[in-house]
Amino acid sequence: MPELTYSQLSKGVHDMAMASARNAETINKNAEWMSDEARDTGHIADQIGSVRVDQATIAETQQASRIMQGLAHAVLAYAVGADTLAKTAMAAHQVNKDDHGGINEAVNRSSVGREIYEVDNGWFAQE
Repeated sequence: MPELTYSQLSKGVHDMAMASARNAETINKNAEWMSDEARDTGHIADQIGSVRVDQATIAETQQASRIMQGLAHAVLAYAVGADTLAKTAMAAHQVNKDDHGGINEAVNRSSVGREIYEVDNGWFAQE
């Protein structure tokens, strides 16, 4: 029996593509959440400034908002990479189907049994 069958390859590539897509979606959601939190922190800084809280506290809150926004931008950039990875994995899955699916279909329809794997590989190399 071969070490890797078409079914195993197909399942592995498909599973990787699905996991990549799920992970990319999770990263995107986290990036959106971080951006919202940074925006809210900026609003809080504005609000506490209007009630005459000391300048140090206002400055710290504004700085926290800027840091959070920077993190959100970094996570968004990471999310773009995750999206690209997910699309690449889906493309690999499609290529796998296109390149090997027909062969697998022909093998499944073949009247030759699974004992073909027990044939000496040297036989196929003969001219």
